[in-house]
Amino acid sequence: MEECIALLLLASGAYFTGKTRFVQVRRFLPSLAVFFRGAGERDGRCVSPFEAAATSLAASLGAGNIAGVAGALLTGGPGAIFWMWISALLGMALKYAEILWAVRFRQRGPNGWYGGPMFYIERGLPPRWHFLAVLFALCGAFAALGMGNLAQVNTVAESVKTFFSALCGGLSPSAERRVAFATGVLVALLVALSLLGGSKRVGRFAALLVPFMSVLYIGGAVLVILQNTAAVLPALSCIVQSAFRPEAALGGAAGVTIAQVFRIGVSRGVFTHEAGLGTSAIAHAAADAKSPEQQALYGIFEVFLDTIIMCTLTALALLVSGIPLPYGNDAVAGALVIDAFATRFGGAGASLFLSLSLLLFAFSSMLGFSLYGSQCAAYLLGPRAVRPYLFLYIGLCILGSLMPLALAWRLSELVNLLMAVPNLMALFLLSRRHSA
Repeated sequence: MEECIALLLLASGAYFTGKTRFVQVRRFLPSLAVFFRGAGERDGRCVSPFEAAATSLAASLGAGNIAGVAGALLTGGPGAIFWMWISALLGMALKYAEILWAVRFRQRGPNGWYGGPMFYIERGLPPRWHFLAVLFALCGAFAALGMGNLAQVNTVAESVKTFFSALCGGLSPSAERRVAFATGVLVALLVALSLLGGSKRVGRFAALLVPFMSVLYIGGAVLVILQNTAAVLPALSCIVQSAFRPEAALGGAAGVTIAQVFRIGVSRGVFTHEAGLGTSAIAHAAADAKSPEQQALYGIFEVFLDTIIMCTLTALALLVSGIPLPYGNDAVAGALVIDAFATRFGGAGASLFLSLSLLLFAFSSMLGFSLYGSQCAAYLLGPRAVRPYLFLYIGLCILGSLMPLALAWRLSELVNLLMAVPNLMALFLLSRRHSA
């Protein structure tokens, strides 16, 4: 089933690439211009176009860019990175369409604009298709708890455990559980404090955090790669070749098929850039945008930065660092990235750098997804459901810190792909009735 949904995501991206006449190529330079132009103006009740984009990026720039890439590399081999690229290149057109219709069909409320897939389904499609809005909101509420919470805080907890283990010369199993629990409690408190101001506070916080954490991580990854620049081209060649011949990198004993490499690469790619899921449309609908087309340009650059740049840097840092890659064991994904960065910064320095990076990435992602999930809950059950949902979201931070890493990622990927189905159906139906 997962291979089928992954194939559906790529086919949808290819369809909208043709439908928009390769918008990700035609409008790529304008998408950079709007992003780097700045925050823009707003009327005080709405978030600015840049803040909306920063909220969307904050949600997508999470643990998937670090531990998620490492996990994809270990379970699918270097070829999984190739399919992450393909999902991103085609996903740019998907995200463009999502944002365009989210802004076009949004609604005005007492506190500003709001919208998303639920509303472009309701307002853009006949009543017989409105069940897709309910289905999306249901999947979105659960996906925010999984992809936007459990997987994020779990990866942070694993990183913190690795840091203290390196600092103390090892930790007992009971000490590891205590460190994980304390990490979950700390993250829960930080998330709780940050959510008190609603979407406007999340947007303003994200606008400050996203540029800082992106530059920080890009700089660190580039320094690791610069240690062995001669290995960069062979690593890129290995990524492309392994997409179609996984046994070349993993060996026949690994038993990984092309179908598995494809599924892992596409699902992890979607985990990072979220194109096709519809989640970023919720953030962009709140923007005080001049036009749907102008706001949709942000989506093109978001996917480019998130996957083509950030994920590729993580993959190259792992491949050129010279550390052994235990293919088939994604339980050590977070520790493996630390080992790669340790070749440049030393063990303690790498642990500290990656722990800080993961905390920033995961925290920003959790803020963005708390907004998505609460909006889905409000659509299903009314505005009164928002506060109980956020309490549940905060409480799950502690549970997520104690879960096995592989289970957290597996649950997140599954709910992710399920959420894509009603959104992709809606996008296709909208494309037959409206121009993108």
